[in-house]
Amino acid sequence: MAATWTKLKLVIQTLVGDVREGFVEITRHSLAVIGLAVVATALTFSAQPSLQQVASSSLLNWLEDRQIQFMPAKDSLGSSSPAERSTATPVHQLNPEQLTVTHWLSRRYKISPEPLAALVSEAWSIGERSQIAPTLILSIMAIESRFNPFASDSQGRLGLMKIEPDAQSTALMPFGGRLAAFDPLTNLRVGTRHLQGLIQDSHSLEDALRLYAIASGEGWSERYVERVLAEQKLLDQISRGQENALDDKALTTLTRSPLAQM
Repeated sequence: MAATWTKLKLVIQTLVGDVREGFVEITRHSLAVIGLAVVATALTFSAQPSLQQVASSSLLNWLEDRQIQFMPAKDSLGSSSPAERSTATPVHQLNPEQLTVTHWLSRRYKISPEPLAALVSEAWSIGERSQIAPTLILSIMAIESRFNPFASDSQGRLGLMKIEPDAQSTALMPFGGRLAAFDPLTNLRVGTRHLQGLIQDSHSLEDALRLYAIASGEGWSERYVERVLAEQKLLDQISRGQENALDDKALTTLTRSPLAQM
């Protein structure tokens, strides 16, 4: 009986030893294959930088998808408060220049100051980054939609800056797709990016505005340019505190002119 147990013990020890050696051998070969794959991938990326950009983009998209996938579940209206979901900013957070423009636009377009404050603040922030005058951004919104974030036209252009969802589908995708055109801040950002591209590709601001007029469905681009620049000039005066420098008759003419009201 003792001899049998001794033989069985030897068999088990031999089997365990063989399994361990086999595992080590397989692991060694697997690591070698992985190493070769890493080297081959690195050489491929070195030879073709475009592949590296594609891979990086794919990785970022995957990470964003994972981030969204594992976000805490919310109810149909979200867990945040209505105030946090609204596009509004307390006016006391604005600097004097922004505050003056906000109150003036609020009176002129009959819109509450807080939603306008969010747009004015964002226009200033984007203007600094894009080197586009914030008053120009606000002027385009005024002419295109009169600050109505749900504006649309017969050609399907949407939102504050009347962007074309199909033409701007790539820019809208990170924000949620076509319907993001109705989000005020998204529309402002995508519209400004589009304007920035037109300015870079044009010989002058007027040429860029003519192209924007065509893209936004305006029939007469020259009149559109005049309207936008007239609105910007007025907002520049307001932002510099020069509203009082205009006499009542001149201010009434500016604010009620066809160029400003259309």
